[in-house]
Amino acid sequence: MSTEQVSTHTMNSRENKPATFESVSRPIQILLIWIPVLLGGWAVEVISGDFADVFFGAISDAYLQVSAFVALTFLLFYGIEKLFKVDAATLLQEATFWQVPIAAGLGALPGCGGAVIVMTQYVSGRLSFGAVVAVLTATMGDAAFLLIAQVPLTGLSMIGLGFVIGTLSGWIVNKIHAFDFLYDHNLKTVRTKTAGKDTSSPFLDLLWFLLLTPGLVLAFLVAFQVDVDSILSTEILSKPATTIGVMGGLLAISMQLAPKLGLLGDDNHSKRKTIFRKTIRETNFITLWVIFAYLAFELPVYFFDIDLQSIFAGWAAIVPLISVLIGFLPGCGPQVLVTTLFIAGYLPLSAQIGNALSNDGDALFPAIAIAPKVAIVATFYSAIPALVASYVYFFAFE
Repeated sequence: MSTEQVSTHTMNSRENKPATFESVSRPIQILLIWIPVLLGGWAVEVISGDFADVFFGAISDAYLQVSAFVALTFLLFYGIEKLFKVDAATLLQEATFWQVPIAAGLGALPGCGGAVIVMTQYVSGRLSFGAVVAVLTATMGDAAFLLIAQVPLTGLSMIGLGFVIGTLSGWIVNKIHAFDFLYDHNLKTVRTKTAGKDTSSPFLDLLWFLLLTPGLVLAFLVAFQVDVDSILSTEILSKPATTIGVMGGLLAISMQLAPKLGLLGDDNHSKRKTIFRKTIRETNFITLWVIFAYLAFELPVYFFDIDLQSIFAGWAAIVPLISVLIGFLPGCGPQVLVTTLFIAGYLPLSAQIGNALSNDGDALFPAIAIAPKVAIVATFYSAIPALVASYVYFFAFE
């Protein structure tokens, strides 16, 4: 290839490459991430009106009523997990009667880590198909953190229900099918390699916690029905709770989206696997979805004067079914959305039960990649107890 051809090829590559900010210095990158955060805080203080109240109120409520408590829950959970560290894989190596409840217990843990461990062990040939059904039935994924943070008793009840029904389902499946049902003996253990550039920033994480600190204080006051904006209003901050809430929510969104533009922010490739880094990453992910859920329903209600509770009440009989079907979608985002709607009072508990039992969270991604047939059949099996439990509750109590 000639020099001219090399030059042309290089120019074409640069033209085809999406514009990013990778070459910008780290302080400037942090400033760019904070620009929408600062603009949001400024806008809350200077823009008034019904639409502004609804728009900023939705973002602030998402952060103060949900994200702040989710972050606190993550800190406690990861702290306890580190303090009482258990090698879950070792517990699953023996093919015994207790394998199914252990798998269900790992799935019932908030987050998707336990379920991913079970799927990995299944691929190695150590687990039965019943254990896979048990873990996928028991897991709620990241939606469990959200539920525990907002309605602790309901959240713990969902975890307990998932464990019990997951265990029973796994035992029944093992009675029906052989230990190696659907198992492909040619499967190789899939090892996920961490790749990519670490775009996390310790300084940016510190700023995140500095904003969370007053956010938590305000969140507890708001939870106790204290009108913080009126009581703590000053000449500098006329709406302190709303301002902090909006800034916290926008910072979470900025850190989630910034790496796509080559900026610092949240990154699964971070070398710092600390409690604080994991808390920030997981909280920001949930915050993004919760803000989307709040805005997706608050804005139509404002513009079209919609009574959402009446609509859902009119279709009450199929709402649990819809929630179960949403549970088929891989990933935690759609499930966080369902849980947000339940917490906001738009969905009944029967719908939350159905979604909690049918959804597989992020565990479905590696399951589909490693053993797609097993993932599909196990997901279908988990939908059966989900439908039964949700409709039993629906007809008995709602």
